[in-house]
Amino acid sequence: MASAVELGGRFTARAVSAASGGAAETPKNRKYLRGRASMAKSSNLLKVAVGQMTASADIQSNFQACAGLVQEAVAAGVKLLSLPECFSFIGSKEGESLSIAEPLDGPIMKSYQNLDREAGLWLSLGGFQEKGPDAGHLYNTHVLLDDAGGVRGVYRKIHLFDVDVPGGPVLKESRSTAPGTDIIAVDSPVGKLGLTVCYDLRFPELYQQLRFQENAQILLVPSAFTKKTGEAHWEILLRARAVETQCYVIAAAQAGKHNEKRESYGDALIIDPWGTVIARCADKEATGIAVAELDHQFLESIRQRIPISQHRRYDIYGHSTGGAIGTTPHEVKLSSL
Repeated sequence: MASAVELGGRFTARAVSAASGGAAETPKNRKYLRGRASMAKSSNLLKVAVGQMTASADIQSNFQACAGLVQEAVAAGVKLLSLPECFSFIGSKEGESLSIAEPLDGPIMKSYQNLDREAGLWLSLGGFQEKGPDAGHLYNTHVLLDDAGGVRGVYRKIHLFDVDVPGGPVLKESRSTAPGTDIIAVDSPVGKLGLTVCYDLRFPELYQQLRFQENAQILLVPSAFTKKTGEAHWEILLRARAVETQCYVIAAAQAGKHNEKRESYGDALIIDPWGTVIARCADKEATGIAVAELDHQFLESIRQRIPISQHRRYDIYGHSTGGAIGTTPHEVKLSSL
């Protein structure tokens, strides 16, 4: 498998200038952009990676693909690797996910813990089919492992994907998945991590709480976006969450055709607190990783220069709690939005 940091390689991360945020330098903004560039030269940089793959109904084959991504991450010297939603299984028939669901101490998760322990890095496993509260439902669970293979965080997806995608599939996640009820943030060597999964991305209130109540610095968004919704909304939503929370965003992605019925958009990304894409897989559909360096000095400089945490008017609009967490989702037709 090719190295993720090999120039011109299939899995090379494409870096975007951290100094400009994608903006051209003009006489008006030159001073600010150059100041931003100098702040980005901190010596305290933390290397992380985001993964992209095409999972199938073959659990062992998926494990081998994930093991290859872990090996790439180790070779690149990263401290944390994020793998996408459904990293261990994507079925082609209704009910398949439910039939293979296991508790977190079952053999599938144990195999990933052993892999992680041997690799010696933190591993974000986003979207594991965990045995649920009853025989008819599982949890879509984001599991965070430390560098010794220990479970450090467990987030069960709150927002379930019940959507009729125009020109795409009809998906009703709540048929076999129970929603979670807890917001989870975990301290790690690369910063405080806010755990989410895929469709959560469309609900900014969750990310507001992770930043302003849980003090998250990095938002993990492992996903399996559909081709149609990914083309329209994937990058813009991720960049919006980064800008409005002033956090790094690491968005692992499923990519390509999993079976005759299901295809994912791909385009795994890492985004900085200014909303700049600082790494992405060169091929939106190929299996591989993208690597970036996180700079907490830069993150704090953004928060100090635009202090939105101090300017929030909870006295007027209250905290971003919204409705009751864990309520049954309603099926939505995107064509009607």
